[in-house]
Amino acid sequence: MGANRLACLVVGAGAMLGAAGVAAGQWRDGAQVYEKVCAHCHEANVGPVLKGRQLPQVYIERVVRHGNRAMPSFRPSEIDDTALAEVAQLIGASAPAVKE
Repeated sequence: MGANRLACLVVGAGAMLGAAGVAAGQWRDGAQVYEKVCAHCHEANVGPVLKGRQLPQVYIERVVRHGNRAMPSFRPSEIDDTALAEVAQLIGASAPAVKE
């Protein structure tokens, strides 16, 4: 396991703990979920870039619930179904990130 993947697991575990502190239905919207949970890895070149890839919503929801490789899974008690659907829709409809 590479250092980047290990760092992602550590950050992901921290995000999970932080997410666990937010009760189901307490997320403001999908953007907040992305900012507080996803961006730690997917905006830091640790996990794959998600924005702008037109990933299907069902695929995103499945990976979030079941994990994939170094990405941890997130239980409904951590990210409720409504918030998950919102973040999946946000990611699926997003434009590619602009690199400066």
